[in-house]
Amino acid sequence: MAFFKKTKSSNPSDIKAPPHVAIIMDGNHRWAKMRGLPIQVGHKKGTDNIEKISDACIDLGVKYLTIYAFSSENWDRPQEEVSYLMKLLDEYLEKEIESLMKKNVRILISGDLSRLSLKTKQRISVIENQTKNNKALTLNVAFSYGGRQEIVDAVKKIVLEVSANKLTVDNVTQELIAGNLYQPSIPDPDLLIRTAGDLRISNFLLWQSAYTELYFTEIFWPDFSKKDLENAIINFNKRERRYGKR
Repeated sequence: MAFFKKTKSSNPSDIKAPPHVAIIMDGNHRWAKMRGLPIQVGHKKGTDNIEKISDACIDLGVKYLTIYAFSSENWDRPQEEVSYLMKLLDEYLEKEIESLMKKNVRILISGDLSRLSLKTKQRISVIENQTKNNKALTLNVAFSYGGRQEIVDAVKKIVLEVSANKLTVDNVTQELIAGNLYQPSIPDPDLLIRTAGDLRISNFLLWQSAYTELYFTEIFWPDFSKKDLENAIINFNKRERRYGKR
């Protein structure tokens, strides 16, 4: 699978945006290392870029943006780095409510939140509740998230229902499993973008991405711009999505 070359951007009003864009925000560490900066600076720069790309999605007409902010495997990183990422999450949850309300953005946090502090979980509950009626964009932040674990958690819910005689094995369908994922109300992503050059999806939205179009770019996440998003969407619009049909 090769990189897609940059495409000359056109007028944003001419770009037909897919409903749901997902992004693996990779490259914060390498961005900082190339500049001789601490990794924390890269993570902060990457966090700041979330608002810029969210604004770009609103301008382009994207309705759902799912971002991979912290994977379940990221807990195994050095404790100093993990602690800083938790601090960034807390700061974002505390400071961004006013901006999200002003821009009419709904925010959701998806993942195994059991490992987060009680204070962080309370902040998540507050921001999700306050923004629940916003319509311009749904920003779904995958945090402490793993695609395999999401499927395991969905299966556990279904097993409990079967054990309680509320369901039978024959009731288990793809629709039932999808309905027990973390955010069943969000449609599957149309386009998944990964920054910073790696060609894999790293345990991200495994169930939901069965027929998602993939786009890879060498641009590090802190440098990923609205123009780069437009280029990805233009490339997406040139593809024929057949979903296994002819």
